[in-house]
Amino acid sequence: MKGWKGLAVGVTAVALAVAGCGSKSDSGSGSGGNKTLTVWLMTGSAPTTLTDALNKEFADAHPGVKVDYQVQQWDGIQQKLTTALASKTPPDVIELGNTQTAQFADQGTLTDLSGSVKDLNGDQWLAGLKESGAWKGKQYGFPFYAANRTVIYRKDLFQAAGIAQPPTSNAEWLDDIAKLKAANASDPEFQSLYLPGQSWYSLLSFIWDNGGDVATKSGDAFKAALDTPGAKAGVNFYKQLVDASGTKAPKDTDEAKPQQSDVFGKGKVAMMLALPWEAAGAIKADPTLKDKVSAFPIPSKDAGKTAPVFLGGSNLSIPATSQNADLAKDYLKLLSSAKYQGQLAKGGAVPGTSTDVSGMDSDPIASAMGKASKAGKVTPITPKWGPIEAGQNPLKNMLTAVLTGAKSVDDALAEANAAINKALS
Repeated sequence: MKGWKGLAVGVTAVALAVAGCGSKSDSGSGSGGNKTLTVWLMTGSAPTTLTDALNKEFADAHPGVKVDYQVQQWDGIQQKLTTALASKTPPDVIELGNTQTAQFADQGTLTDLSGSVKDLNGDQWLAGLKESGAWKGKQYGFPFYAANRTVIYRKDLFQAAGIAQPPTSNAEWLDDIAKLKAANASDPEFQSLYLPGQSWYSLLSFIWDNGGDVATKSGDAFKAALDTPGAKAGVNFYKQLVDASGTKAPKDTDEAKPQQSDVFGKGKVAMMLALPWEAAGAIKADPTLKDKVSAFPIPSKDAGKTAPVFLGGSNLSIPATSQNADLAKDYLKLLSSAKYQGQLAKGGAVPGTSTDVSGMDSDPIASAMGKASKAGKVTPITPKWGPIEAGQNPLKNMLTAVLTGAKSVDDALAEANAAINKALS
């Protein structure tokens, strides 16, 4: 849950300017009656300007139906959802972090939406997010929104180092790191790139870019895949970035310890691999950074391409015991429309049900995130992956062992591979 929790906070930090509601929708069934549709969305997922307009338009199209809209907190939501989904009167629409969807689908507590994919604009879904809502060939979640990492950078420091344009390949990226170090050699606190030792979400980009993966699917099961050349190449590039950049980040913690936005906000860092809310956090700490900060997609080893990125976000589902499943599908249909998904894009979130991210172009950080999202991917879709993330994540241990020299890349990968296989078996 940690990854999704951070993303939910992130969408809040990017100011969402949402247009007002329009005319009555003709997209629903028009069914009404004295009913209440209960909707649970998570804190930070959508601004009240959007949800107020959405709920009014839905209610206008369904006379007699009241929308009971409730904002939930991420802390404790796993148990709260488990209890609600086991009851006979659950909410009718729920938001799930991507890693939760397969778990609840496997428990039989979610409605199969396979027959409604077309009505929910399924042809516009981001491929990676569609996959995160599927389980055993059926669709149980529809993509709500996503966010992904980009390289947040200081335009002024790039210019001072003679770098005219952001890098478009790994080779150019390493060259720019060297130029930044040379231009700031007199400052012992300067870091070309701040990269914590356990930033495993960033590591995924390098592994995927080299054709590797953390696990591959065989039938309905997953098997660890860290013992492949692609995974090894990704880890080696991560180590190359750490060694080249002179990062002072701890090798045994992730980007939250300390918060890398706080480090970046002190003005001694030229780049960080981060989410939009982290850039906003740095600017809040030092408002003078507002006009100095921008972003570019994580470069690929192949010139002119961008590396695949980890898509974090949420799905929306209908509990299997919902008493208002048809109304809930109408609600999702309205929310999946270009009107509301476009508003999410304009506010800086990657819309889950629209491949059109042009609405993000007004903000340079959001624009970079939108461009990178087209090559987005997700972690293995299995109920067993969540505990791997939440527990003693073998990927984190592996990175620390490699970066501290405690183990060779081969030995550290073999150990992590065995640990992930054990967890998935």
